[in-house]
Amino acid sequence: MIWDQTTIQLPALSRGFHIITNEVVSQGPDLRNCQVGLLHLFLQHTSASLAINENADPDVRGDLERHFNVMVPENAPHYRHTVEGPDDMPAHIKSILIGPSLTVPVSDGHLALGTWQGIYLCEHRDHAGGRNIVATLQGRW
Repeated sequence: MIWDQTTIQLPALSRGFHIITNEVVSQGPDLRNCQVGLLHLFLQHTSASLAINENADPDVRGDLERHFNVMVPENAPHYRHTVEGPDDMPAHIKSILIGPSLTVPVSDGHLALGTWQGIYLCEHRDHAGGRNIVATLQGRW
């Protein structure tokens, strides 16, 4: 049984849903020799989230961004946490709805994602900094 852990550092990204599958594979633990395992990803931030969804049509990412902006609007009159700007409290709510972590199966040295699946960083802030993801691999060589 193996355990490996690394931190993936992503640059600042614009608000929206970004496919980061390649960054996870290139910066995360070495999957090549893992026959069967689990890769757990944990985002160390409270105003962004991680998800798995469509990796081919960029319209999906745009539709998701527009939907979440309608579902969790800025400047709602009941928000009290407003000192960091109108996008901050909605970003926290979106982060809770989508979540900060994912677990992806690993099979024969590769992420066992479906044909049309990609790993997303869901950036909910207008001007966020870089993001860190702790990637932990547990598996069998």
